[in-house]
Amino acid sequence: MRRLVLALALALATPAFAEEFRVIPPPAVDAAAVTGPETAIFAGGCFWGVQGVFQHLEGVISATSGYAGGTAATAHYDQVSGGDTGHAEAVQVVFDPKQISYGELLHVFFSVAHDPTQLNRQGPDVGPQYRSALFPVTEDQARIAKAYIDQLGRARAFDAAIVTQLDPGAAFYPAEAYHQNFLTLNPDHPYIVQVDMPKIAALERMFPQDWREVPVLLPVAD
Repeated sequence: MRRLVLALALALATPAFAEEFRVIPPPAVDAAAVTGPETAIFAGGCFWGVQGVFQHLEGVISATSGYAGGTAATAHYDQVSGGDTGHAEAVQVVFDPKQISYGELLHVFFSVAHDPTQLNRQGPDVGPQYRSALFPVTEDQARIAKAYIDQLGRARAFDAAIVTQLDPGAAFYPAEAYHQNFLTLNPDHPYIVQVDMPKIAALERMFPQDWREVPVLLPVAD
């Protein structure tokens, strides 16, 4: 209900929450390609847009909207929306490291998927459930993520300090079926039009070498 009210407000408002996308350097530290799929977890505000961005990347096998940072008992949208469960809206990405590396996923995440300088919010969404966070699933991912955040900080790639949190080892819980593939299935939704479609356009423009025209959608049971 909260996001429906927000969507109606956005439909009547000017696009006040458009992000300023910028070119930032790629990670200087990255992982070597290995055989077999890998998993990574990202949180950057509403999972609708973050999932949509990753679904348009070559090398991504699947992207699932869900929750990370809290317990299984509270991994439900109505509870997470209250902001006191410890969860962040997150996206679990399964990818082929021979096609796209963890560092390249981070490059996209910090460039177009969200604004890493916004503390406990993203655009019109406010609360710790919309925080910028990475949930490394391996020590290598934690090392690469920390190195990249430090690199961007030293380069002053953004006008404000990066507030992205690192929370290694957090469990991921898939969100309800109606949240999956939301951007693709609801392209005319006011929230999607004003907040998320600019991210997709920026991805195609800024990362043409990684752009996938037809998104890889998550199979969802009826």
